[in-house]
Amino acid sequence: MNSTSEAGILKGLRVLDLSRMLSGPYCTMMLADHGAEVIKIESAGGDTSRNNGPFRDDDPDHEWAGYFVSLNRSKKSVQLDLKTREGKAAFRALAATADVIVENFRPGVMERLGLSYESLAEINPRLVYAAIRGFGDPRSGESPYANWPSYDVVAQAMGGIMGLTGPDAQTPTKVGPGIGDVFAGLMMCFGIMAALRVAEATGKGQFVDVAMYDAMISLCERAVYLHDFNGSVPGPEGNNHPFLAPFGLFPAKDGDVAIGIVDDAFWRALTKAMELHELGNDARYATRSARSANSKELNALVSVWTKSFTKAELSQKLGGVIPFGPLNTIADIVADPHTSAREMLVDVPHPDPNARPWKVAANPLRFSASPLPAPKTPPRMGADNNEFLTTSALIQISIDKQRELRDAFSTFATGVTVVTTRQSDGTPRGFTANSFTSVSLDPPLLLICVAKSALSCDVFIASDHFAINVLSEDQKATSGLFASQQADKFEISDWHSGTSNMPLLDGSLASFVCSKEKLIDAGDHIILIGRVVDFAENDGSPLVYFKGNYFSVGLEEQLVSAASHSGDLTIGAIVQQDQKLLLVVEPDSSFTVPKICGKSANLESLRDQLRRDNLNPVLDFLYAVYQDSETRAHGIFYHGTVKGDAPERSAFFPLKDVPLEKIKSQAERSMLKRYISEFRHGSFGIYQGDETKGTVHRVTKVEPSRH
Repeated sequence: MNSTSEAGILKGLRVLDLSRMLSGPYCTMMLADHGAEVIKIESAGGDTSRNNGPFRDDDPDHEWAGYFVSLNRSKKSVQLDLKTREGKAAFRALAATADVIVENFRPGVMERLGLSYESLAEINPRLVYAAIRGFGDPRSGESPYANWPSYDVVAQAMGGIMGLTGPDAQTPTKVGPGIGDVFAGLMMCFGIMAALRVAEATGKGQFVDVAMYDAMISLCERAVYLHDFNGSVPGPEGNNHPFLAPFGLFPAKDGDVAIGIVDDAFWRALTKAMELHELGNDARYATRSARSANSKELNALVSVWTKSFTKAELSQKLGGVIPFGPLNTIADIVADPHTSAREMLVDVPHPDPNARPWKVAANPLRFSASPLPAPKTPPRMGADNNEFLTTSALIQISIDKQRELRDAFSTFATGVTVVTTRQSDGTPRGFTANSFTSVSLDPPLLLICVAKSALSCDVFIASDHFAINVLSEDQKATSGLFASQQADKFEISDWHSGTSNMPLLDGSLASFVCSKEKLIDAGDHIILIGRVVDFAENDGSPLVYFKGNYFSVGLEEQLVSAASHSGDLTIGAIVQQDQKLLLVVEPDSSFTVPKICGKSANLESLRDQLRRDNLNPVLDFLYAVYQDSETRAHGIFYHGTVKGDAPERSAFFPLKDVPLEKIKSQAERSMLKRYISEFRHGSFGIYQGDETKGTVHRVTKVEPSRH
């Protein structure tokens, strides 16, 4: 254990802890010990255990109860009155940022406060809500005792463990530690981590419920199967075992020792240590069943031998030879070299640096790559109010900022895919996605993102396989179809079934059939990672997506190169702002698009001219390459956007009001007419020709509609 580590395997996990006393605080202690940020939510009176004692002599004001220190190290504290409107609002704000909430109230308490799991899940769908109750929550089965209060002794009595513990049936005995609380808390730790695994994959949390009574039944599993198998009602066995011998506690000169013999080989090893070799093969004791049948006399025989030696002497004889150990007090445990070697007693720092630290039982879990962090001082009540109640834990992004962020994301050009699968009844499902990438070659892994808003999102989460179809430049119509909510996508598309019966689109540049490897929740998307089980590739060029448009790879470079080597050149741009086109007013009151002319004209000089006019241009794509039929001069025109006010002798015109009749150049006039039409339909191409005839190189070939 690296006691200087500040991280822990659960670093980044935020837990709101509403629990009190032992079961819930023990659960959240396990999480905090390993790095989770556990925030205790306390009312004015605080956690009951703050006042339970014991208190050290150097704490005359009784601020630090041992009960509280042990269970609440490494946690934080926020003081809230959940009965007030302000307290509820503050708790909801915290819940929106939390991964887990833990509480151990009786059923209905949080509902009466207006803070039910269901209401909190509305603001935080991935929330894992953990409830530890005496008799469980009605959501998962309403107990007739649901509203009974319960503590450890009640759970031990009703759950059966007390009826199995003690010297005889007339003396049922409570297990010393609060196992009714502790075991329920440990069970809930498992429940929380299991639910978090689902939430991490799907973005959907859930309500997790454990009853202390139920946890005790689980702990007493042997009594259940014995009652079923032979109708018995097991009772206290003292320190012996019902069907194993010698197995239990045996006297020594200075205390007791535990011996547990199950295998025959261990029995023979014990008889050798006892120097009673003949008993090893004695028919009365040689087998497990024989020892069970003669357990009373066998236990007595072993007891006669053990009480002749001290615990230390027996440790020398039996330690490492058979299952054996001395009965330890806490003083023995503190002095035991095992305890030191395993670092099972740790110091919790006192808030007063001059006071000696508190010593508590360490967390017993060890991870090879995630050392256990050093425990931190438990919190004073409300010590962390300033951190969590005076600053917003959520960063709100405005609609405008979201648009800017989306534009920034779209500066990365991506291939276009259609992701397909089948729902449980065999119906094919699919959607268009641009967020596809390879992850690994060994093993072969691919990654795709599924929007949570997609109608088929739950289908992809549930499916075992999916396919990725990389679209070719001829499949823009297919991309649009699968981006829509049209129900008959597959009826009007050409496709076939591939490996694992996955739908594969005909004509795709490549297809990959994947088995689902992992799901990861990622904001408003689910990341779906798949292992490639089959793939195919076809010749062709990919359909590519960039800043809201599709284009073909390589075409632009070819056309510009040919035009720029042909003599006089005009570089111009069709630029719009909020669906308004920028036009320049000529001296004769006609209009033209922004442009520069001359053999040295190029795209960068056009951008510089627009910047000098206090405009911020983003020229995305080539739009047209013209050759004037009379002058033989070439024009290269781009399209994009600008930000800023129209400069002098320029104006913005709504698309529907562009004065085409005042555009002097016939080439520009026909180009703008085409642009307005294409903008309306959302489909652009690159024109090559003159002012009267030419070829539109579609970024994809748009097929006649079959919808």
